[in-house]
Amino acid sequence: MDEVSRFIVGKRDVLRMLLVALLSEGHVLLEGPPGTGKTLLAKTFAQVLGGTFKRVQMTPDLLPADIIGTTFYSMGKGEWGLKRGPIFANIFLVDELNRAPSKTQEALLEATQERQVTIEGQTLELPKPFLVLATQLPYGSEGTYPLTEVQIDRFAFQVGVNYPDSKEEIEIISRIDELEKPVVQSVMKPEDVDRIVEEVKKVYVSEQVKTYIVEIINGLRSMEEILTGLSLRASIWLYKGVEL
Repeated sequence: MDEVSRFIVGKRDVLRMLLVALLSEGHVLLEGPPGTGKTLLAKTFAQVLGGTFKRVQMTPDLLPADIIGTTFYSMGKGEWGLKRGPIFANIFLVDELNRAPSKTQEALLEATQERQVTIEGQTLELPKPFLVLATQLPYGSEGTYPLTEVQIDRFAFQVGVNYPDSKEEIEIISRIDELEKPVVQSVMKPEDVDRIVEEVKKVYVSEQVKTYIVEIINGLRSMEEILTGLSLRASIWLYKGVEL
Protein backbone atom coordinates (compact mmCIF):
# COMPACT_ATOMS: atom_id res chain seq x y z
CA MET A 1 0.00 0.00 0.00
CA ASP A 2 2.88 2.35 0.76
CA GLU A 3 4.51 1.68 -2.61
CA VAL A 4 1.28 2.35 -4.51
CA SER A 5 0.77 5.53 -2.49
CA ARG A 6 4.05 6.89 -3.86
CA PHE A 7 2.27 7.25 -7.21
CA ILE A 8 -1.40 7.58 -6.26
CA VAL A 9 -2.49 10.62 -4.27
CA GLY A 10 -5.08 9.71 -1.62
CA LYS A 11 -7.50 6.82 -2.18
CA ARG A 12 -6.04 4.76 0.69
CA ASP A 13 -9.52 3.44 1.51
CA VAL A 14 -10.03 2.25 -2.08
CA LEU A 15 -6.55 0.72 -2.15
CA ARG A 16 -7.24 -1.19 1.05
CA MET A 17 -10.41 -2.68 -0.45
CA LEU A 18 -8.44 -3.80 -3.51
CA LEU A 19 -5.99 -5.55 -1.21
CA VAL A 20 -8.78 -7.18 0.82
CA ALA A 21 -10.40 -8.42 -2.40
CA LEU A 22 -7.11 -9.79 -3.73
CA LEU A 23 -6.32 -11.72 -0.55
CA SER A 24 -9.88 -13.01 -0.13
CA GLU A 25 -10.07 -14.07 -3.81
CA GLY A 26 -12.86 -11.66 -4.62
CA HIS A 27 -13.42 -8.99 -7.26
CA VAL A 28 -14.19 -5.28 -7.04
CA LEU A 29 -16.70 -3.05 -8.81
CA LEU A 30 -15.49 0.56 -8.77
CA GLU A 31 -18.17 3.17 -9.35
CA GLY A 32 -17.44 6.79 -10.08
CA PRO A 33 -17.20 9.48 -12.75
CA PRO A 34 -14.45 9.49 -15.41
CA GLY A 35 -11.09 11.03 -14.57
CA THR A 36 -10.83 9.91 -10.95
CA GLY A 37 -7.72 7.74 -11.38
CA LYS A 38 -9.34 4.30 -11.42
CA THR A 39 -7.27 2.99 -14.33
CA LEU A 40 -3.98 4.35 -12.99
CA LEU A 41 -4.71 2.86 -9.57
CA ALA A 42 -5.38 -0.60 -11.02
CA LYS A 43 -2.28 -0.51 -13.24
CA THR A 44 0.00 0.64 -10.42
CA PHE A 45 -1.48 -1.99 -8.08
CA ALA A 46 -0.61 -4.72 -10.60
CA GLN A 47 2.92 -3.40 -11.14
CA VAL A 48 3.65 -3.36 -7.41
CA LEU A 49 2.45 -6.96 -7.14
CA GLY A 50 4.74 -7.96 -10.00
CA GLY A 51 1.83 -9.50 -11.87
CA THR A 52 0.46 -9.12 -15.38
CA PHE A 53 -2.07 -6.40 -16.14
CA LYS A 54 -4.58 -6.19 -18.98
CA ARG A 55 -7.28 -3.62 -19.68
CA VAL A 56 -10.39 -3.66 -21.85
CA GLN A 57 -12.48 -0.61 -22.69
CA MET A 58 -16.10 -1.72 -22.89
CA THR A 59 -18.14 -0.46 -25.85
CA PRO A 60 -21.61 -1.37 -27.17
CA ASP A 61 -20.11 -3.38 -30.07
CA LEU A 62 -17.70 -5.46 -27.96
CA LEU A 63 -18.22 -9.24 -28.14
CA PRO A 64 -17.55 -11.91 -25.48
CA ALA A 65 -14.73 -13.31 -27.63
CA ASP A 66 -12.96 -9.95 -27.36
CA ILE A 67 -12.63 -10.64 -23.64
CA ILE A 68 -12.14 -14.37 -23.16
CA GLY A 69 -10.62 -15.27 -26.53
CA THR A 70 -11.57 -17.39 -29.52
CA THR A 71 -10.38 -20.11 -31.89
CA PHE A 72 -8.99 -19.40 -35.34
CA TYR A 73 -7.89 -21.37 -38.36
CA SER A 74 -4.24 -20.99 -39.41
CA MET A 75 -3.96 -21.24 -43.18
CA GLY A 76 -0.16 -21.66 -42.94
CA LYS A 77 -0.27 -24.56 -40.48
CA GLY A 78 -3.55 -25.98 -41.73
CA GLU A 79 -4.93 -26.35 -38.21
CA TRP A 80 -7.08 -24.63 -35.62
CA GLY A 81 -5.44 -22.52 -32.95
CA LEU A 82 -6.50 -20.79 -29.75
CA LYS A 83 -6.17 -17.07 -29.17
CA ARG A 84 -6.44 -16.18 -25.50
CA GLY A 85 -8.22 -12.97 -24.62
CA PRO A 86 -6.98 -10.19 -22.31
CA ILE A 87 -8.75 -11.78 -19.34
CA PHE A 88 -5.71 -14.06 -18.93
CA ALA A 89 -3.93 -11.70 -16.54
CA ASN A 90 -3.38 -11.40 -12.80
CA ILE A 91 -5.13 -8.03 -12.69
CA PHE A 92 -7.85 -7.56 -15.31
CA LEU A 93 -9.37 -4.09 -15.57
CA VAL A 94 -12.75 -3.76 -17.27
CA ASP A 95 -13.29 -0.07 -17.94
CA GLU A 96 -16.88 1.19 -17.96
CA LEU A 97 -18.46 -2.26 -17.69
CA ASN A 98 -21.97 -0.86 -18.02
CA ARG A 99 -21.22 0.51 -21.50
CA ALA A 100 -21.26 -3.07 -22.83
CA PRO A 101 -24.53 -4.95 -23.53
CA SER A 102 -25.64 -7.79 -21.26
CA LYS A 103 -24.25 -10.54 -23.53
CA THR A 104 -20.74 -9.12 -23.20
CA GLN A 105 -21.09 -8.31 -19.51
CA GLU A 106 -22.00 -11.92 -18.80
CA ALA A 107 -18.81 -13.16 -20.44
CA LEU A 108 -17.26 -12.41 -17.04
CA LEU A 109 -19.60 -14.65 -15.04
CA GLU A 110 -17.65 -17.90 -15.33
CA ALA A 111 -14.34 -16.11 -14.82
CA THR A 112 -15.35 -14.24 -11.68
CA GLN A 113 -17.07 -17.24 -10.10
CA GLU A 114 -14.96 -20.24 -11.14
CA ARG A 115 -11.69 -18.57 -12.20
CA GLN A 116 -11.83 -20.24 -15.57
CA VAL A 117 -13.22 -19.58 -19.04
CA THR A 118 -14.64 -21.85 -21.71
CA ILE A 119 -13.71 -21.22 -25.34
CA GLU A 120 -15.41 -23.38 -27.96
CA GLY A 121 -15.96 -26.14 -25.40
CA GLN A 122 -12.38 -25.98 -24.06
CA THR A 123 -12.10 -24.97 -20.40
CA LEU A 124 -8.99 -23.04 -19.42
CA GLU A 125 -7.90 -21.99 -15.94
CA LEU A 126 -7.03 -18.35 -15.32
CA PRO A 127 -3.70 -17.34 -13.78
CA LYS A 128 -3.17 -17.06 -10.03
CA PRO A 129 -3.71 -14.68 -8.40
CA PHE A 130 -6.66 -13.38 -10.41
CA LEU A 131 -8.48 -10.14 -9.67
CA VAL A 132 -11.13 -8.43 -11.78
CA LEU A 133 -11.45 -4.68 -11.29
CA ALA A 134 -14.47 -3.36 -13.12
CA THR A 135 -15.43 0.29 -13.30
CA GLN A 136 -18.88 1.57 -14.04
CA LEU A 137 -20.32 5.00 -14.65
CA PRO A 138 -23.10 6.21 -12.34
CA TYR A 139 -26.55 4.88 -13.24
CA GLY A 140 -28.42 7.02 -15.72
CA SER A 141 -25.31 8.06 -17.65
CA GLU A 142 -25.85 8.25 -21.39
CA GLY A 143 -25.07 5.08 -23.34
CA THR A 144 -25.00 2.68 -20.39
CA TYR A 145 -26.65 -0.71 -19.85
CA PRO A 146 -27.63 -1.50 -16.24
CA LEU A 147 -25.80 -4.48 -14.78
CA THR A 148 -27.98 -7.49 -14.03
CA GLU A 149 -28.40 -8.67 -10.46
CA VAL A 150 -26.48 -11.84 -11.33
CA GLN A 151 -23.57 -9.81 -12.65
CA ILE A 152 -23.41 -7.52 -9.61
CA ASP A 153 -23.60 -10.56 -7.31
CA ARG A 154 -20.28 -11.85 -8.67
CA PHE A 155 -18.37 -8.90 -7.18
CA ALA A 156 -17.24 -9.16 -3.59
CA PHE A 157 -17.17 -5.40 -3.01
CA GLN A 158 -18.57 -2.28 -4.62
CA VAL A 159 -16.45 0.79 -3.92
CA GLY A 160 -17.18 4.41 -4.75
CA VAL A 161 -14.31 6.42 -6.25
CA ASN A 162 -14.87 10.14 -5.94
CA TYR A 163 -13.03 13.26 -7.01
CA PRO A 164 -10.02 14.27 -4.85
CA ASP A 165 -10.31 17.05 -2.31
CA SER A 166 -8.65 20.41 -3.00
CA LYS A 167 -5.36 19.54 -1.28
CA GLU A 168 -5.07 16.24 -3.15
CA GLU A 169 -5.92 17.84 -6.48
CA ILE A 170 -3.21 20.47 -6.01
CA GLU A 171 -0.73 17.66 -5.32
CA ILE A 172 -1.85 15.78 -8.45
CA ILE A 173 -1.47 18.72 -10.84
CA SER A 174 1.85 19.63 -9.24
CA ARG A 175 3.26 16.23 -10.20
CA ILE A 176 2.18 16.35 -13.86
CA ASP A 177 5.26 18.14 -15.19
CA GLU A 178 7.88 16.50 -12.98
CA LEU A 179 10.94 15.79 -15.14
CA GLU A 180 12.07 12.80 -13.07
CA LYS A 181 9.08 10.63 -12.33
CA PRO A 182 9.56 7.79 -9.82
CA VAL A 183 9.65 4.23 -11.15
CA VAL A 184 7.16 1.70 -9.84
CA GLN A 185 8.93 -1.02 -7.88
CA SER A 186 7.58 -4.57 -7.55
CA VAL A 187 7.55 -5.43 -3.87
CA MET A 188 5.94 -8.85 -4.29
CA LYS A 189 5.55 -11.70 -6.73
CA PRO A 190 2.34 -13.50 -7.73
CA GLU A 191 3.44 -16.61 -5.87
CA ASP A 192 3.87 -14.51 -2.71
CA VAL A 193 0.25 -13.46 -2.99
CA ASP A 194 -0.82 -17.10 -3.31
CA ARG A 195 0.99 -17.96 -0.09
CA ILE A 196 -0.64 -15.06 1.77
CA VAL A 197 -4.08 -16.09 0.47
CA GLU A 198 -3.59 -19.54 2.00
CA GLU A 199 -2.52 -17.98 5.32
CA VAL A 200 -5.60 -15.75 5.35
CA LYS A 201 -7.80 -18.85 5.13
CA LYS A 202 -6.32 -20.06 8.42
CA VAL A 203 -7.48 -16.99 10.38
CA TYR A 204 -9.87 -17.99 13.16
CA VAL A 205 -13.32 -16.37 13.13
CA SER A 206 -15.50 -16.98 16.18
CA GLU A 207 -19.01 -18.39 16.04
CA GLN A 208 -20.31 -15.13 17.53
CA VAL A 209 -18.91 -13.16 14.58
CA LYS A 210 -20.36 -15.65 12.10
CA THR A 211 -23.75 -15.37 13.80
CA TYR A 212 -23.53 -11.58 13.70
CA ILE A 213 -22.77 -11.66 9.96
CA VAL A 214 -25.81 -13.83 9.25
CA GLU A 215 -28.03 -11.62 11.43
CA ILE A 216 -26.94 -8.55 9.43
CA ILE A 217 -27.75 -10.26 6.13
CA ASN A 218 -31.11 -11.60 7.33
CA GLY A 219 -31.99 -8.17 8.69
CA LEU A 220 -31.32 -6.61 5.29
CA ARG A 221 -33.34 -9.32 3.53
CA SER A 222 -36.36 -8.49 5.67
CA MET A 223 -36.33 -4.77 4.81
CA GLU A 224 -39.24 -3.81 2.56
CA GLU A 225 -37.22 -1.22 0.59
CA ILE A 226 -34.81 -3.91 -0.61
CA LEU A 227 -36.55 -5.41 -3.62
CA THR A 228 -34.27 -8.42 -4.08
CA GLY A 229 -32.92 -10.31 -1.09
CA LEU A 230 -29.18 -10.59 -0.58
CA SER A 231 -27.70 -13.85 -1.83
CA LEU A 232 -25.53 -16.24 0.14
CA ARG A 233 -22.49 -14.55 -1.41
CA ALA A 234 -23.22 -11.49 0.73
CA SER A 235 -22.60 -13.54 3.89
CA ILE A 236 -19.53 -15.19 2.36
CA TRP A 237 -17.84 -11.92 1.44
CA LEU A 238 -18.58 -10.32 4.78
CA TYR A 239 -17.00 -13.38 6.39
CA LYS A 240 -13.95 -13.27 4.15
CA GLY A 241 -13.55 -9.56 4.74
CA VAL A 242 -13.63 -10.12 8.49
CA GLU A 243 -10.69 -12.51 8.13
CA LEU A 244 -8.62 -9.54 7.00
